[in-house]
Amino acid sequence: MKKLMILAAAIIIRTAVFSQTWKADKGHSHVTFTITHLAISDVDGSFTDFDATITATKPDFSDANFNFSAYTNSINTNNDYRDKDLRSEHFFEVEKYPAIVFSSTGIKPTGKNHYKITGNMELHGVVRPVVFDLVYRGTVVNPNNKKITAGFIATGVIKRSVFGFASGYLSAALSDEVTFKASGEFTKVD
Repeated sequence: MKKLMILAAAIIIRTAVFSQTWKADKGHSHVTFTITHLAISDVDGSFTDFDATITATKPDFSDANFNFSAYTNSINTNNDYRDKDLRSEHFFEVEKYPAIVFSSTGIKPTGKNHYKITGNMELHGVVRPVVFDLVYRGTVVNPNNKKITAGFIATGVIKRSVFGFASGYLSAALSDEVTFKASGEFTKVD
C-alpha cells in the first residue's frame, strides 16, 4: 500500500512539474471551413477571431487536452452580402450564439505524430461529440521571439443537421457535411 501511495504521489508531482500550457499564435494560425453549394461548387470561409489552448504533460502531446473557440461574428467568406446573411438568424445568429466551442475528451495515436481527437463541439446551442484528425508537426524555438513553438493541423467533417444548423436549407442547396481545418502555431506559456 505504501509503494502504491508513493507511486501515486510521484505521478501527481510529475504531472504538476511537466504540465505545460500552449496558446495559439493567432498571427500564424487560421481556422477555415468548406461547404458545398448547390451540389456543384465549394464555398470556403474562415473565422478570423478565435482562441485555442493546449495542455499536455508529455512532449509528444499524446495526452494533450485541446480547447478551442471560434467567434461567429468573425466569419469571412470574402463576400460581404453572404457574410451578413451568415451572421443573421438564418445561420449563426451571432448575438445569441457568439462562439463555436470545442473541448477535447480524449486523444489516441494513429501513427507517428498522428492522432484522433475526440471531444464535444457546441454549435448553435447544441453540443455533440465529434472526432478530428490531428497532425503534430513538431516543436522548435522561434528565432524571432525565442519562444518554444509547436505546430498542429486538425481536420474533420461535421454534419450540420446533427447540430440543427441551417435546418431550413436542404442538402441540395448546402451540403450537410462541413469540413473544418485548423492549422497553426502554439507558443508555450511561461
